[in-house]
Amino acid sequence: MTGSELQSLIVDKWGYSFDVQFRRQQGQIFLQIMWRYLEQVSFPLTEAEYLAHLDRVATYLVAWGQTESVRLAIAQTRDRPRLGKAVSILLDLGARSSEWLLDDL
Repeated sequence: MTGSELQSLIVDKWGYSFDVQFRRQQGQIFLQIMWRYLEQVSFPLTEAEYLAHLDRVATYLVAWGQTESVRLAIAQTRDRPRLGKAVSILLDLGARSSEWLLDDL
């Protein structure tokens, strides 16, 4: 998966290029699709910065072996990112999850 592929998944599902972030909570890692999106005038990143960010996120997803589960979760969710509420996708990193609990996520 590349950043462009991740963007396509998001746009195909919700119609906008929503921001994505990782979040750690209680020893678990979630991929969150945020309510801010590239097409907003107030979005803080340029298109190039946004795509570079998605490339970094996709690199982690590939390394963790989570690309298919993310594709499936996006396809199956009925949730929609909205102001103050992100769509959260739990990433199952298995027994190796502690290896990935880094400060720079």
